[in-house]
Amino acid sequence: MSNHQRPDRSNRLQRSEPGAEALEPSPGDTARGAAYKTDMVHKQQFPETGADDSETTKDLLQAARVGHTRIPQRSGVPDVGSVRFGDLRNVSPISRAYGLDRGRPIDRYYIEKFLAFEASLITGRVLEIGDNTYTQRFGVNVIRSDVLNLHSGIEGTTLVADLANGSELESNSFDCIIATQTLNLIYDLPSAMRTLHRILKPDGVLLCTAPGISQIAYDGWNESWYWAFTVNSAARVASEVFLKNHVSVASCGNVLSAIAFLEGLADSELTVGELDAHDPAYQMIILIKARKV
Repeated sequence: MSNHQRPDRSNRLQRSEPGAEALEPSPGDTARGAAYKTDMVHKQQFPETGADDSETTKDLLQAARVGHTRIPQRSGVPDVGSVRFGDLRNVSPISRAYGLDRGRPIDRYYIEKFLAFEASLITGRVLEIGDNTYTQRFGVNVIRSDVLNLHSGIEGTTLVADLANGSELESNSFDCIIATQTLNLIYDLPSAMRTLHRILKPDGVLLCTAPGISQIAYDGWNESWYWAFTVNSAARVASEVFLKNHVSVASCGNVLSAIAFLEGLADSELTVGELDAHDPAYQMIILIKARKV
């Protein structure tokens, strides 16, 4: 679920007060699917407990090293006062719709790569927040597709609940939960994470994304946009509920893709190489994979 991809759904996940939240692959998906490998690099480590040596994290890190795009040393740094801003020399962005009016938003490039890479986990009974777009697109042998929203009467909704409470949701119900760009809209993150963990079946997997460097939502979303994330904060909140050895967290982005996203450019306006370059100092999107044991 994305606040900016579905701007008409401002009341679906999160109350304004604290406590509440069949497409075909594009031609570039095959070429870009493996590019997710460049993203799962920035593994969370807790200083007090040392590195996370889980098999899940090892697998992701091993995949990440294949074709990883390193950030080259910049040459020819302009002198002070000689930087040419061109179209960017304006206090208003090119687009306030995250680039949706120009093509696919840049954050969706990373989100969809992540889900394409993890598609084998989107199976069995799947819950998606907001609608089931990604369940339909990436799911494999899905037995049942459920859609969770905060309010009833929304097309496609099968379950109505507040993730910060979730008492209406049955425990041990889902093999996979897809929650894209959702955690930022929920004030009570620990309670929401406990609900997500509880309603997963044993061995079920949460596939989650959250904004790092981002424009704050426009229209109906801004009243319920509470958080921006880093690898550290996402790993901390997930590992307080899921076992740390079964939580993997990564960042995507670099200074260029972050600037382009803030300006509202589409992913087609950057090259694949520019998008895939990973700089952990510019965490544009946070990816979370957590397994219940």
